[in-house]
Amino acid sequence: MNHDLLHIQGKPYVLVPLHEYRMMSGNNAANDSDLPDDLLDEIYAGQDNPIKILRKYRGLTQAELAEAAELSRPYLTEIETGKKDGSVGALKSLALALDIPAGILLR
Repeated sequence: MNHDLLHIQGKPYVLVPLHEYRMMSGNNAANDSDLPDDLLDEIYAGQDNPIKILRKYRGLTQAELAEAAELSRPYLTEIETGKKDGSVGALKSLALALDIPAGILLR
């Protein structure tokens, strides 16, 4: 794996992908998943809701994921749009339904 090296004010810095940084800094829930690196980068970039990203990656509709997680579709919609954070129990159910480590959602 290649990383870029750059110098700022004479000090060397190494650029690493965000998911690698997260794993090195203690958030290693991603280590236990089958998710590709580019998907983890998208999740950790925080530009969209991770549940929505993962739902689409798994090819599920909101209704399908809500049913699998035993949640209502309106509640899932509120979580995906940021209107609600989602309880720890709901996030664990979603992680199970998405077949991912719960730590990816509980951050």
